[in-house]
Amino acid sequence: MPDANAPTGFLLVDKPAGPTSHDVVEDARTRLKTMEIGHTGTLDPMATGLLVLAIGRATAILQFLEWDKGYLGTARLGVETDSLDATGKILATRAVTCNDDQAAAAFRALLGTRRQRPPMVSAVKVKGKRLHTLARKGKTVDRPERVITVSKSEVVRVALPDVEFAVDVSSGTYVRVLAEEAGRALGCGAHLKALRRTRVGPFRVEDAVKPSEIDVKRLRPPAEALAHLPEFAMEEGQAQAVAHGRVVRWAGTGLVRMTRDGKLMAVGEGDGKVAKPRRVFPEGL
Repeated sequence: MPDANAPTGFLLVDKPAGPTSHDVVEDARTRLKTMEIGHTGTLDPMATGLLVLAIGRATAILQFLEWDKGYLGTARLGVETDSLDATGKILATRAVTCNDDQAAAAFRALLGTRRQRPPMVSAVKVKGKRLHTLARKGKTVDRPERVITVSKSEVVRVALPDVEFAVDVSSGTYVRVLAEEAGRALGCGAHLKALRRTRVGPFRVEDAVKPSEIDVKRLRPPAEALAHLPEFAMEEGQAQAVAHGRVVRWAGTGLVRMTRDGKLMAVGEGDGKVAKPRRVFPEGL
């Protein structure tokens, strides 16, 4: 039976450059005295910015979160690396012959939906093995493409050979690959010089704490993570039925927050006639 008094909620952490995301999670486990911590997506060691950690029973709702993310990146034109970022080995250097307007246009052209192949230096698993582990052994394997969406691509500043840009992207998008793509379109190549995650779904880095400031008082209510879902405020009889996994009448469709007296009792899914609980929280969140 889950401990109702154990730390539960979401923690926003502003990761500095250097530590891995796993380092931050381990630090949070020590400071919060709990092993039950998940996250909504890692950051590379060189990257900074927002890590959203789910603590305690809040980890149960991670499966329902497919948030888009916002990033501020700096691409260095004219230099290609094997990792597509500044930590990799330089593979080629080329003259940067484009002007500011042409460089800006290449990054604005990233907007839209397309297929993207993850880089070899990444945490993606292929046949049970992480790509970065294979890459360190000098191996290259076929990586399945994924459909990604860039819903915003704006140029913040051009100071050639660097281009600073801001993007909003779907979950699973590699900004390194976007920088490489823009460099290829310009004919000079590029790598990602710096990256900062500014947003994850409804959460923003301005509201995050430093790793040294991690504390149970900084936890945010789990319901904030589901604020984008419609709410079904249940009556007592309905709440009891849902607590036992039974369907209840609800005219909506898709995922729904099922609440009682302001507490999240379940995440359900409606078909237009009834809502079926997908994950029940008997004690409420």
